[in-house]
Amino acid sequence: MALALMWEAKAAPGRGEDLLAWARARRLDPAPERRETFVAPQDRVLVITWWPDAVPVPPELPDPPGELLARPPHRWRFTPVES
Repeated sequence: MALALMWEAKAAPGRGEDLLAWARARRLDPAPERRETFVAPQDRVLVITWWPDAVPVPPELPDPPGELLARPPHRWRFTPVES
């Protein structure tokens, strides 16, 4: 894997389940090699996707509808390092 993308958002009060459902329903084209979804306290949702070198510009999750969010999503790109 050549790239890991992390997407994290904090839900508006009482909207954690809605934000999680929204994130889980988003499909990426092409699909990543691997995708994992996590939740954390304070209604945070984290999605990590792993991409091969063959996908030069991997798609990212878009911003959810504003009413689901307490703040805009954070996005990070990580590349592996040799051990």
